[in-house]
Amino acid sequence: MVMAPAEDVGPFGDGTHTGARPPGIEHHLDRLCPPSPGGLDLWLPGGHDHGLSAGTAHALDRRLHRALAEPVRHMVDAGGRRWRPTLLMSIVDLLGGDGERFGVLAAALELAHTGSLVVDDVQDGSAVRRAKPAAHAVYGVPTALTAGTCAYFAFDRAIALSAPDDPALQGRMREVLLAALRAAHAGQALDVQGHRREMDHALATGDNGPLLELVLATHRLKSGALVGACCQIAAIAAGADAALGTALLHWGTALGTAYQIADDVADLRGVTDQDGTPTKQVAEDLRGGKVTLPLAHAVTLLPRSAALWATVRDGDATEAEVHTARHALLECGAATASEHDADRLCTDAWHALEPLLPPTPDTARLHAAGRRAVRARRPARPT
Repeated sequence: MVMAPAEDVGPFGDGTHTGARPPGIEHHLDRLCPPSPGGLDLWLPGGHDHGLSAGTAHALDRRLHRALAEPVRHMVDAGGRRWRPTLLMSIVDLLGGDGERFGVLAAALELAHTGSLVVDDVQDGSAVRRAKPAAHAVYGVPTALTAGTCAYFAFDRAIALSAPDDPALQGRMREVLLAALRAAHAGQALDVQGHRREMDHALATGDNGPLLELVLATHRLKSGALVGACCQIAAIAAGADAALGTALLHWGTALGTAYQIADDVADLRGVTDQDGTPTKQVAEDLRGGKVTLPLAHAVTLLPRSAALWATVRDGDATEAEVHTARHALLECGAATASEHDADRLCTDAWHALEPLLPPTPDTARLHAAGRRAVRARRPARPT
């Protein structure tokens, strides 16, 4: 088992800040998705409450909070490292902007990520998330899907709050965020379809190149796009030029992709919180017959990979078969090969980005923070 790290402190996750102000992410999360009813304007665009009496408006506020906020707060309050929003604010500060001004937008991106987890758990049939019952297990599938999807749109209100007098800036940010959401939904569609047919073909031909490419593309769309948007939005907020914005987009996308690879590997190793409680079921992907990056690498690394795949392909493997498959993937080097892929993606993107950033200690700390986010769930290596 790998122990999940404690919550990061400071925008770089090591107790340091670019400035004197704390990021205040929790405060901004409460602004956008409060723990208790906070008014219809949180849920309804202007004019949609027209003609409602005070009593009816109050009742609707409570109902909408229960339906749209509570399932998402269930996951928000369960923890999470908040590395995506702190990444955005840190980059803004690094580039000479005011990160705290865009804290509410950073929080909106965290809510979008949380909403995607709520939806993902429904689609994967996951029972546990962040060591708590998944939102759909508590609130039901219809409510979880509606609340998770609604969380994507917190960014619209957040953009207006962070740049109220700059319609052009608002427009550029919306363009980036909507593009990321389109990409993420394409990635989720591929993830839901799965890659069983491509895995069959790779085993039949011995060529896993196309399969590896497809799994990485799915990860890049599903998980990398939103992190890339965080970084590109930071560049826009700080007034950076297009070249730097593009380089930050690519680095963030690489980080998000690598983080999903890390999730594939952590699924095999298992992850617990600080109390030793599993944060999700071990080998959940294998139990569901899901093709992950380690499984794709196993095609050429594990001589009996075809037999292993045959036992888990249809999602009906026994506990003993899942246990055997899990250990085979860990022992054949497939997990390590996947981690090498993650490191290479991040290193290549950073080498393109670094010359465009100011040569300061904060730049080095930003790089280290990205590495920590990707490597946090790897087991400690002997020294």
